[in-house]
Amino acid sequence: MRKFVIEREIPEVGSFEQEQLSGAARTSNDALSQLAPDIQWVQSYVAGNKTFCIYLAKDEAVINKHAELSGFPANKITEIFSIIDPTTAR
Repeated sequence: MRKFVIEREIPEVGSFEQEQLSGAARTSNDALSQLAPDIQWVQSYVAGNKTFCIYLAKDEAVINKHAELSGFPANKITEIFSIIDPTTAR
Protein backbone atom coordinates (compact mmCIF):
# COMPACT_ATOMS: atom_id res chain seq x y z
CA MET A 1 0.00 0.00 0.00
CA ARG A 2 1.01 3.60 -0.55
CA LYS A 3 1.45 6.20 2.21
CA PHE A 4 -0.43 9.51 2.18
CA VAL A 5 -0.88 12.62 4.30
CA ILE A 6 -4.43 13.99 4.24
CA GLU A 7 -5.08 17.58 5.23
CA ARG A 8 -8.58 18.02 6.63
CA GLU A 9 -10.09 21.42 7.38
CA ILE A 10 -12.35 20.95 10.41
CA PRO A 11 -13.41 24.16 12.18
CA GLU A 12 -12.25 24.35 15.81
CA VAL A 13 -10.89 20.78 15.83
CA GLY A 14 -7.90 22.01 17.84
CA SER A 15 -10.21 22.83 20.74
CA PHE A 16 -12.12 19.53 20.71
CA GLU A 17 -12.41 17.77 24.06
CA GLN A 18 -11.22 14.17 24.41
CA GLU A 19 -14.81 12.90 24.09
CA GLN A 20 -15.22 14.70 20.75
CA LEU A 21 -11.92 13.32 19.47
CA SER A 22 -12.94 9.81 20.56
CA GLY A 23 -16.23 10.19 18.71
CA ALA A 24 -14.43 11.33 15.59
CA ALA A 25 -12.08 8.34 15.81
CA ARG A 26 -15.05 5.96 16.13
CA THR A 27 -16.71 7.53 13.08
CA SER A 28 -13.49 7.17 11.10
CA ASN A 29 -13.02 3.56 12.25
CA ASP A 30 -16.56 2.69 11.15
CA ALA A 31 -15.83 4.00 7.65
CA LEU A 32 -12.45 2.24 7.57
CA SER A 33 -14.05 -1.09 8.43
CA GLN A 34 -16.26 -0.77 5.36
CA LEU A 35 -13.24 -0.16 3.12
CA ALA A 36 -10.79 -2.69 4.58
CA PRO A 37 -8.31 -4.00 3.57
CA ASP A 38 -7.66 -1.16 1.09
CA ILE A 39 -7.03 1.56 3.68
CA GLN A 40 -5.46 1.89 7.13
CA TRP A 41 -5.29 4.91 9.44
CA VAL A 42 -1.83 5.29 11.00
CA GLN A 43 -2.20 8.49 13.06
CA SER A 44 -3.38 12.08 12.95
CA TYR A 45 -2.04 15.38 14.17
CA VAL A 46 -4.56 17.98 15.38
CA ALA A 47 -3.59 21.63 14.91
CA GLY A 48 -5.85 24.67 14.94
CA ASN A 49 -8.60 24.19 12.39
CA LYS A 50 -6.97 21.22 10.65
CA THR A 51 -5.93 17.65 11.07
CA PHE A 52 -3.03 16.07 9.23
CA CYS A 53 -3.69 12.36 8.90
CA ILE A 54 -1.27 9.64 7.86
CA TYR A 55 -2.91 6.78 5.99
CA LEU A 56 -1.83 3.69 4.11
CA ALA A 57 -4.11 3.20 1.14
CA LYS A 58 -4.41 1.45 -2.17
CA ASP A 59 -4.99 4.78 -3.93
CA GLU A 60 -6.50 8.25 -3.59
CA ALA A 61 -9.94 7.01 -4.58
CA VAL A 62 -10.29 4.93 -1.41
CA ILE A 63 -9.23 7.94 0.67
CA ASN A 64 -11.94 10.01 -0.99
CA LYS A 65 -14.46 7.22 -0.33
CA HIS A 66 -13.45 7.25 3.36
CA ALA A 67 -14.01 11.03 3.42
CA GLU A 68 -17.47 10.52 1.91
CA LEU A 69 -18.46 7.76 4.35
CA SER A 70 -17.05 9.45 7.45
CA GLY A 71 -18.11 12.99 6.66
CA PHE A 72 -14.57 14.26 7.27
CA PRO A 73 -13.22 16.26 4.32
CA ALA A 74 -10.05 15.28 2.48
CA ASN A 75 -9.12 18.81 1.40
CA LYS A 76 -5.63 17.88 0.24
CA ILE A 77 -4.17 14.42 -0.35
CA THR A 78 -0.42 14.11 -0.83
CA GLU A 79 1.45 10.89 -1.41
CA ILE A 80 4.54 10.41 0.77
CA PHE A 81 7.55 9.07 -1.12
CA SER A 82 10.29 9.34 1.50
CA ILE A 83 10.68 9.94 5.20
CA ILE A 84 13.62 11.74 6.75
CA ASP A 85 14.49 12.36 10.37
CA PRO A 86 17.63 13.28 12.35
CA THR A 87 19.12 9.83 11.75
CA THR A 88 19.03 10.42 7.98
CA ALA A 89 22.11 12.65 8.42
CA ARG A 90 24.37 9.69 9.26
